[in-house]
Amino acid sequence: MNIGEVAERTGLPAKTIRYYEDIDLVRPARAPNGYRDYGEDDVHRLAFLQRARGLGFSIEECRLLLSLYQDKDRASADVKALALDKITEIDRKLAELQSLRTTLKRLADTCHGDDRPECPIIDEIAKGPTLQ
Repeated sequence: MNIGEVAERTGLPAKTIRYYEDIDLVRPARAPNGYRDYGEDDVHRLAFLQRARGLGFSIEECRLLLSLYQDKDRASADVKALALDKITEIDRKLAELQSLRTTLKRLADTCHGDDRPECPIIDEIAKGPTLQ
């Protein structure tokens, strides 16, 4: 099948599919005319990649997940460790976002929001980073 059909079946843009080919995550066959010729395995692999990316895994992590998926002798502990590492990363990002939200909420609460030029939000941003 051609790239348009694969894009329709997977929900991935053709540009993304070509990118995944460029970085060797998918390797479609070539028809005699030189066009890409995707098979069901390629469609499944692309759907797998889309789901993994949707769960926040990086390209390199997806590469590792694909290799684990294809390794029928894999240890599920390896897959679980990768997932737990991703959860730790997500928890760290959530903590950072909560801290940002708390800071912005505090600043917004102290801003008068009127016609006066004084604004604690601008004042805080103008301070720049804290140097240690």
